[in-house]
Amino acid sequence: MRNIKYKILFGVFVLLTAFGCEDVLNTEAKDAFAEDLIYSDPSQVEKLVFTAYNSTEAWSLNRYQWWSRRFNLEGASFEAKFNFQDLDVYRDRAGWTPSNVGVLTEKWRNYWDYVRLTNEFLDRIDASGAMQADPDETAVLKAEMKFLRANLYAKLIKFYGGVPIMDHALGLTEEFNLPRNSYEECVDFIVRELDEAAEVLPLTRPDSEFGRATKLSALAVKSRTLLYAASKLHDPAFAPSNDPLYVYTKSTKWQDASDAAKAVIDLVDARDLIAVANADAYQKMFLSPNQDILFARSYGSSYYDFGTDANSLPDQCMSPNGYGGWALSSPTHNFTLQFNMADGTGTNGDGSTFDAANPNTGREMRYYANLLYNGAQFRGRDVQYYLSENPTVNPHGYDSPNGLGNAQHSSKTGYNIRKFQDESIGTWDPEKKTYNTLTNISPNRPYVLYRLAEIYLNYAEAEYNLGGATHENNAREFVSKVSTRALQPAITATGEELLEAIKRERRVELCFEGHSFFDERRWMEEDHLGFDIKGLKWTKKGDGSLAFEEYKVVTRPWWDKHYYLPIPASEVEKAPALVQNFGY
Repeated sequence: MRNIKYKILFGVFVLLTAFGCEDVLNTEAKDAFAEDLIYSDPSQVEKLVFTAYNSTEAWSLNRYQWWSRRFNLEGASFEAKFNFQDLDVYRDRAGWTPSNVGVLTEKWRNYWDYVRLTNEFLDRIDASGAMQADPDETAVLKAEMKFLRANLYAKLIKFYGGVPIMDHALGLTEEFNLPRNSYEECVDFIVRELDEAAEVLPLTRPDSEFGRATKLSALAVKSRTLLYAASKLHDPAFAPSNDPLYVYTKSTKWQDASDAAKAVIDLVDARDLIAVANADAYQKMFLSPNQDILFARSYGSSYYDFGTDANSLPDQCMSPNGYGGWALSSPTHNFTLQFNMADGTGTNGDGSTFDAANPNTGREMRYYANLLYNGAQFRGRDVQYYLSENPTVNPHGYDSPNGLGNAQHSSKTGYNIRKFQDESIGTWDPEKKTYNTLTNISPNRPYVLYRLAEIYLNYAEAEYNLGGATHENNAREFVSKVSTRALQPAITATGEELLEAIKRERRVELCFEGHSFFDERRWMEEDHLGFDIKGLKWTKKGDGSLAFEEYKVVTRPWWDKHYYLPIPASEVEKAPALVQNFGY
């Protein structure tokens, strides 16, 4: 592990300062002995836990890099591509190497830094003065740390497969050249940790504690972990490398995944999702805390994770260039075709009401809530991606390569992301032809990490894979809870068509929330992993009419080794027992 011997020597103090926790931890102690003071006081221990919450991440792919603080995994998934200058920042076109995975480089280091922080805490907390002073409160803090450590491991195994299980901070005399545990052993460890945390964590939190872990949070992580483990990618019959580092062999895997989702469903009485009347109401669900959110990061001035950095929020980072935005992730036209029509028919196949000549007409509600397209009404005007055939008669569109703002940020696909944007912040000034302000932020705007709609979709997928009429009925019931909330018809499909309906619903409902990168991999949908990224080019004719053409923006190739990130070469050199991932 990266410089682990040196970090252990400095203990908690060095770990805290490495995470910038001086912004959240107010203590006058300035040396390593500060840890004794911290662990003697429950209120100081709580602040240490707050620091560890930064491990859950938020909109940013990597909070330590300027660029990748402003976008996430969507640009390396089926959903979108990185937009600025058409750069290959994820190296999903050039190919990953152990020495270069682009903006994904820091994942390994950052996750392990937080694992060490949580281990230091869990090693000390039981014998601490804080536990003696207030055992009930401190026990909950301990459960929060177990939850955070399990969540870290859940992320590590999604990116890397099996990793070393470190359930305590390593001492100076211990072996640092740790071998990797199997994928199955890691899943068992995560589930055990989450079960223990769930026994102690409160079922709910008051509004003032939004963003802190609950029993539902822990069970949601368990549900996702077991669903992923049961998936095709980890089945020995299909895994690209049939190695214990990647496969999951339990015969009860789909029942376990179903039971994990059902545990959450039972706690919320299988209630309907929050009802919405239209696209605007759906979009606003993502701008403030609500009961469908099981775990999220809150964003505001009281939180360390760039809580006052307005230009790291989607309003700045994802708006079109004509609004002063950076449009860092452009949705692919391929992905937009996953959105149904308002009547529930698809965009291809028998019975579809989709008109390819009018792709933005008559689409389902979530199309309008989640996407910006040419002609969409956004922040006081229509979005204008078009170039003009005759600019002296009809000016180029504000959001075109010849429009306003930085043309290098103009959309390469003819789409931008609307989801997560608070359109009450910053308004369009038609006289100045500019965006008034980006200096405000929404109070407590959440970045959703786990929510109830995902659990219903997890359950539907697990039940379908169990097979049989009863399980299919359960799958239809819960995928339909998601579909009908989105003003779509209930799902009536059977067999393979039902599985495809579940996958489509997951792609659309959970879009831009960090799922697609992993879902398409665990389903092994290689047509959605390597493909020609399509976009639309819009033109305004001399008579003022609009036309478009579909075109290939770029080709994203696919290699089987890209099912997992490589372990950084420097780590394998220091600890050869780690063993590099296949293909690297």
